[in-house]
Amino acid sequence: MTEARWLNDQEQQAWRGLMAMQDELTEFIERRLRTRCGLSNADYQVLAHLSEAPGGRLRSFALGRLLRWEKSRLSQHLSRMQTRGLVTRERSEDDQRGAVVTITPRGTELITAAAPQHVADVRAAVIDQLTEVELRTLVTIGDKVRARLAVLGTAD
Repeated sequence: MTEARWLNDQEQQAWRGLMAMQDELTEFIERRLRTRCGLSNADYQVLAHLSEAPGGRLRSFALGRLLRWEKSRLSQHLSRMQTRGLVTRERSEDDQRGAVVTITPRGTELITAAAPQHVADVRAAVIDQLTEVELRTLVTIGDKVRARLAVLGTAD
């Protein structure tokens, strides 16, 4: 077994800063969505993907893949959203084993009202605080880390 490669001061500052930023940003977005629109961030993500899909419909497995959620989490969350009248679920006509999730008129109404406010919050908190160079750097960093996570994820 090899000895741990501890983080130096700069690496530690970068890592802890990233974790704090992620937590604070998530909390900010969640609070804004709940107070302004009555939606959780998870609700918003589901409705956003469905509203962008042809006919407002997606197969459950495709929605789960877009959200990067496990099947059980997706199923439980969709059940809560269905109870609130935001989505419907039905068997796929193509494959009776699969399910299709559809945004309802109420879900469409909520995402239509929430989206401009959500974008304004994202701009105020992040986008408008960064220069074009910083934004490109953020994209590069995100792409690089996600690519590495994909490799590390397959090594398990």
